[in-house]
Amino acid sequence: MKKILFLFTAILLMSFTSAHQDHINVNTEASTVKWIGAKMTESHNGDIKIKSGKLVLDHGRLVGGEFVIDMATINTLDMSEKYNEKLNSHLRNEDFFNVKKFPTAKLSITDLQLTERTKYEITADLTIKGKTHSITFNADVKIQGNAYLATANFKIDRTKWDIKYKSGNFFQDLGDKAILDEIEFDIFLLSVK
Repeated sequence: MKKILFLFTAILLMSFTSAHQDHINVNTEASTVKWIGAKMTESHNGDIKIKSGKLVLDHGRLVGGEFVIDMATINTLDMSEKYNEKLNSHLRNEDFFNVKKFPTAKLSITDLQLTERTKYEITADLTIKGKTHSITFNADVKIQGNAYLATANFKIDRTKWDIKYKSGNFFQDLGDKAILDEIEFDIFLLSVK
């Protein structure tokens, strides 16, 4: 009888706890993912569209989330239309993101710590080209009811995700044609109204 009562109490507590979690979708039209990549002598920037995503809130606090990025939408913004499209095509092919084989990337929050009132240290699994690695970054998440505005900035070493094209760590004698391994991302997330 004690075991049945304990099991019933545990199930009740689990259902009560999960009932307070709200899965709030990201507004894919208003949210942005911006990137910066660089060679030794110049840099380029652009954006990528979010395909889907959500943050999980519990009593007004961030407790989780995940986002799917549409890699086929990777876009360069800082050159003429002709050269932007040329670089876009290169970023989408096998040298970089191979979007025909890997059309999406995914970021899944695995752990987070509230460090100040709206500041979080987030650990997440980032999957690009079928490879998953953990990253840690800081984010500012302003929550009001079931609405949020979240911003974050982080850098990754692209070679961990098998993006080695013209990396000075894998190819010698590239000189100023070497492409830096670091890619920087600026994230702006707005919830669906």
